Amino acid sequence: MNSIKNYKASLLCAGLLLISTPFISCSSSDNTDDSKPVNSTARDLNVNLDQNLQTMESFGASDAWQCNFIGKNWPLEKRNQIADLLFSKGVDTEGNPKGIGLSLWRFNLGAGSTEQGEASDITDEWRRTECFTTDGVTYDMSKQAGQVWFMKAARERGVEKLLAFTNSAPVYLTGNGKAHASIKEFYNLKDGKMPDLADFWVNAIDKLKIEHGLTIDYISPFNEPQYEWDGTSQEGSPATNANMYSFVATLSPKLQAKGLSAQIVIGEAGAYEPLYKTVSGTNSRSNQIDYFFGPNATKNIAGMSNVKKTISAHSYWQAWPLSTLIASRQAAASKILIAPGLSLWSSEYCVLENPGTAELSGGGGAGRDLGMQLALWTARIVSTDIAIGGVTSWQWWTAISRGDYKDGLIHVDDGASKGAGNADYCKNDGYVRESKTLWALGNFSFFVKPGMVRVQIPSLNNAAALTDVMLTAYKDVTNKKLVIVAVNFSSTAKTYKLNLSGGTLTNNKLTPYTTSETLSLKKGTDVDAASFEIGARSVVTYVGTYK
Repeated sequence: MNSIKNYKASLLCAGLLLISTPFISCSSSDNTDDSKPVNSTARDLNVNLDQNLQTMESFGASDAWQCNFIGKNWPLEKRNQIADLLFSKGVDTEGNPKGIGLSLWRFNLGAGSTEQGEASDITDEWRRTECFTTDGVTYDMSKQAGQVWFMKAARERGVEKLLAFTNSAPVYLTGNGKAHASIKEFYNLKDGKMPDLADFWVNAIDKLKIEHGLTIDYISPFNEPQYEWDGTSQEGSPATNANMYSFVATLSPKLQAKGLSAQIVIGEAGAYEPLYKTVSGTNSRSNQIDYFFGPNATKNIAGMSNVKKTISAHSYWQAWPLSTLIASRQAAASKILIAPGLSLWSSEYCVLENPGTAELSGGGGAGRDLGMQLALWTARIVSTDIAIGGVTSWQWWTAISRGDYKDGLIHVDDGASKGAGNADYCKNDGYVRESKTLWALGNFSFFVKPGMVRVQIPSLNNAAALTDVMLTAYKDVTNKKLVIVAVNFSSTAKTYKLNLSGGTLTNNKLTPYTTSETLSLKKGTDVDAASFEIGARSVVTYVGTYK
């Protein structure tokens, strides 16, 4: 989340996974190279439709924290403009996508710090949340109105899945009466209140369905449990694996008894590392794949009702250096193999790393970047998480940002600055700014739909591709559609020849959709699959049909 956590991912031992490919940082000259030389030697792009990899589930983003004020207070025209950019699956008269067609939307189910005001200790009122109930008995479903508006806008535009997540239990149930923790390690909950917390979840999602017509598909009850969350920057609580197991075991039968179909998704680890190993200092909150899904685990949750056989982590911290990006994803992908059928999600990301100015404008997360440098950085992580980590769902952190930070797909401002911390800043209106990161994510989310299968690109070295051209390929079996997403991180355009096996490409043509410094998911003229060029420092999706 957009706060600097007291966590530094441990580097994996050199002997854990051998990374033999040299990693070369993208120099600052790459970012300003306008000559864009072309590599005239055509490379073979071998795609095998018969070699199936993971089945894709979704691409998403979160409504925290901006959507409540914006969805409630802003002019309807601008709210719809933002919703179209995030959710629309339509195209304009020239065939250009109107939005990025997200397939999952993350709803932050509130804990009640807004009602507490300054007494909540959460200093930024934008990071406080309302709660549908103050006592677990009476529910006011007019609360969180702005967020409810965005959920409805998502559903109206065809977003397939809604996920509800919390950072804290409701304040009436917490041990300290706050939505942030005061004790380390254990979940901030009064003794004996697990059943009450489960009842809150059941009642909240049931009433969302009854009163707002919104069906919650996934429940994520714990967020980054490895951290202490004892500060005042936002809501949050640590939780041990045992705390999490106890709650899932309590919630599962209550959901079933109520006839609710929502599936519990466990994890939301603050980085990949706590999924696959025991992290020093957070022993009771790590090695989560083994704990929850290991074949010999005494706390295995896979067989419980309403539990999705998925574990999730956030892509923070282990995204840099590139050797760690590769090794951490390889380790997670290898670990989930202990539980056949277990899928892996990357469920949150924005920039918290500080790799330097050669990689990011300003050197790190501070300072918003609406251009291609951040878009390419993000697209590289998406491609790596999918190709090397094997993730089936990839989710960005906050869809809308009002701060001068690299944390939004869409940014809002007052027209005079790039963002502010003042509580009234953009509370009732403002200017909407699209980012290239929005459109680069759209190169994946608009085209790679739930149920599509990633297929093998034989002989592609995904590790070596991180500073060159990253490629992933997907098939829609029902509609016989082929989708290839290319992320060209280099300053040189590359020429490719598609060699398709397991099918024949219709007319031997592909339709490109390009995001670059000058284009935003722009539909181009069909290209010949025998020789097509991927532009320098661009993200391009190629779409074709096969038989």
